[in-house]
Amino acid sequence: MAGETILIADDDQGIRTVLQGALAREGFDVRVTSNASTLWNWISAGDGQLVITDVVLPDESGLDLIPKIKKIRPNLQVVVMSAQNTVLTALRASQRGAFDYLPKPFDLVELTNIVKKALSFDNSNYTNKKDIEEEEELPLIGRSPAMQEVYRVVARLINTDLTILINGESGTGKELVARCLHEYGKRKNFPFIAVNVAAIPKELIESELFGHEKGSFTGATSRKSGRFEQAEGGTLFLDEIGDMPQEAQTRLLRVLQEGEYLSVGGTSPIKTNVRVVAATHRDLTLMIKTGEFREDLYYRLNVVPIRIPPLRERVSDIPELVQHFFSNCSKDGLTTKIIDKLALERLQKYDWPGNVRELENLIYRLVVLYSENEIGIEIVDSELVQSPKIGSPVDLDGIVFEDMAEHYIKKHFETLKDEPSINGLYNTIIKTIEKPLITSCLEVTKGNQIKAAEILGINRNTLRKKLKELNITISRGVK
Repeated sequence: MAGETILIADDDQGIRTVLQGALAREGFDVRVTSNASTLWNWISAGDGQLVITDVVLPDESGLDLIPKIKKIRPNLQVVVMSAQNTVLTALRASQRGAFDYLPKPFDLVELTNIVKKALSFDNSNYTNKKDIEEEEELPLIGRSPAMQEVYRVVARLINTDLTILINGESGTGKELVARCLHEYGKRKNFPFIAVNVAAIPKELIESELFGHEKGSFTGATSRKSGRFEQAEGGTLFLDEIGDMPQEAQTRLLRVLQEGEYLSVGGTSPIKTNVRVVAATHRDLTLMIKTGEFREDLYYRLNVVPIRIPPLRERVSDIPELVQHFFSNCSKDGLTTKIIDKLALERLQKYDWPGNVRELENLIYRLVVLYSENEIGIEIVDSELVQSPKIGSPVDLDGIVFEDMAEHYIKKHFETLKDEPSINGLYNTIIKTIEKPLITSCLEVTKGNQIKAAEILGINRNTLRKKLKELNITISRGVK
């Protein structure tokens, strides 16, 4: 591999110098230029075994060069560099046939590893794909290093049929990533069906996903298609997959293994051509240990994992997100506002337990509730103070919620420590801690389920599900 020629095009002399030195030390012959025309002359003459090009060159876009390169030299690999670090840059580079995309600034060790992989990669089966059209709206917002890694993975996956598991805290934008995979991939002309597993009653989940036949159960007066049938040819997004009951997990495993399923009450297998993208904020590996989630299903879903970073790990994206949400408010007919520097800095210091969704909700509140054209730090502080942080102590009528949790754990410690099995321990926790904890929380909030769910760190649908499963009754008239 050493001695092979690498062609580099970048209008920044500093970058050219750094790349030339780093790759020459690895034993490569490196040729550099500041423009696309010289690069094209080298390629046309048959020179080079790898191309590294910036997107923005003085005479032509590096992205526009890729299809031309692939037309005359389909096996010549191209690595794209860019300071325009958006998801569309990564997607367009992938669609046009780039081996990889590197946002600037980049790590030299990572670049060297990519160069070595590219030189040993067989690209003889390359086929030109339809280019991504220019979009006014970016499907994903942010230029932070954490988001760049998401973009690179998404770019590699959009034209595959691999099953994907998206991990991330609530509010990070897992469905946005799933939609991006669909809308910029080869299935974009077919349906995208999103299902929130946690919001469907346990007894209806199988019928919801796989459909049912007439007379298959009481109330089934006609045949009903399931979400798999509705998503045929497209993408089925299963959000909160960790809340799927065991029976439905078994059925889903069969679909992923065999590409077919039985409707509820059906006798003939139904073939399906659907890409499954699942998402969860829960630790599925821990759920496997407690017997809540099937290990074989986990490995079927987790073919390619994508981790969505929480907002506290990408605070440099907050200014861009704020402007995006202000723009959305304007499109909704609301007053356009600006935010001052100190207020923006305050937003970047907050830890955002509700992630991007919490930030979006905050921006809409600022636009709707305040008449000021410029949002200052006092307004932002007043709104952030009013938002209790999930997982932090919450004082309600003099009762600190964390103290309640500690009370129940201490009270039942002797019972818990003697439990011989993990499953038994889990069931004991549910019986002796979770039910009284939820009950006490509802008492403190005077039955307000929205506030109780917020304090518990779960969504309202999950709380309702818990109330039913644990047979918790609350007085009439509460929310």
